[in-house]
Amino acid sequence: MFMLKDRLNEQLIEQLKQKQKQLQEKEQKRKEEEEEKRKEEARKREKNKTFAEWLEESDLDWRKFK
Repeated sequence: MFMLKDRLNEQLIEQLKQKQKQLQEKEQKRKEEEEEKRKEEARKREKNKTFAEWLEESDLDWRKFK
């Protein structure tokens, strides 16, 4: 037979599992938001680059095309 103590332990374990799941979901959401923010900042940096910056970052050797 189940004792009150056993039922409390089961309830506590279930509550802890639910809390763990909530925390994992919250952490996943935070990581996704952080990644999206990082991507948006990178897009803004790319948009604001000058032509000289684009040339400096290019892998092509422009001297070959002179």
